[in-house]
Amino acid sequence: MASCPAETEVNLERTYDPMDITTFTPPAPLPCPTITIEFCDRCRWLHRATWVQTELLLTFPPPVVKAITIIPLNMDDTAGRFRVWLSLAPDALELIWDRKVEGGFPELKVLKQRIRDHVQPGVFLGHSDKKSV
Repeated sequence: MASCPAETEVNLERTYDPMDITTFTPPAPLPCPTITIEFCDRCRWLHRATWVQTELLLTFPPPVVKAITIIPLNMDDTAGRFRVWLSLAPDALELIWDRKVEGGFPELKVLKQRIRDHVQPGVFLGHSDKKSV
């Protein structure tokens, strides 16, 4: 009987080795809802993307939105791109904002309202819902 715990300890040591990539466990798929921000890296829009990401995380903290991912793009066909996608189900993405279609970058107030209408309909956003005079 004394040999069983020793075998278990040896097995545990073998399964947890921070330098052995065969023992790494990948993260679970992200639960929904999630937001994805695609942006043109050549246009130097990383700061804008991270600013929008931060603002959205402050407005829709977990568990309302589970994750916000930013994806830099650097190809000819993605030049000038700035898109915000919302995923309410693992296989269903909805375009919330496209810079080229909308004619510019989103005002945070409008972007937050559009996302809110999907993830928390009817919830008051405070200053983002107040009308300008």
